Amino acid sequence: MSFLSRLLGSKDVLPQRPTGPLTQRLEKLEAEAQNAAPGYVGTSYNRAGDVALRSGDRDRAMGYYGRAIDAFLEDGQREAARGVANKIIRINPGAARALCTLTWLDLAAKHSATAMLHLRDYIAAAKEVDEAALAATQIHEMARIVPDSEFLGAVADALDGLDYSSRATEVRKWATEGGSTQALSDAEELSRACLKGAVNSNVRAK
Repeated sequence: MSFLSRLLGSKDVLPQRPTGPLTQRLEKLEAEAQNAAPGYVGTSYNRAGDVALRSGDRDRAMGYYGRAIDAFLEDGQREAARGVANKIIRINPGAARALCTLTWLDLAAKHSATAMLHLRDYIAAAKEVDEAALAATQIHEMARIVPDSEFLGAVADALDGLDYSSRATEVRKWATEGGSTQALSDAEELSRACLKGAVNSNVRAK
């Protein structure tokens, strides 16, 4: 499933085939991405998004940016993925999955204050696109591995706002105990786990 379709909660839809003067340039960039060495796939998709955006095709740009984020995350390029996610937020401040990705990346970098800001925006965006169940799953997983009590308190409040009171109670208990039994105190281990969380942030709630 592509980043954009996960973001919107729709079926997997790749960017529509361009027409007119964009055709050759975008097809060349797609071919570059498909043939790129590991670590360079996301760059070509990001460039394709820029080309589409400059041409006024916002929807197609979002699709390419989404594919760029997926590629960067798979290659472990956290800051490149963050840059593209922020680009999506500038285009669409309510882009739920981009906000989820940014929250995970903030946690990976131990930027707790920024993580709480993105958490707030993510919950608001998730409600707008009827993604409450997915958001609850994502932030509960964040709380499971993050030992920061202030962040855990913010997650508990967010879970209450999503009407997941039992999970909120559990997370508040973790906050008073210094984290869940699975919380990761080692910075590198936590960073790797949060990057994995960003990669898997499309997992649907059951």
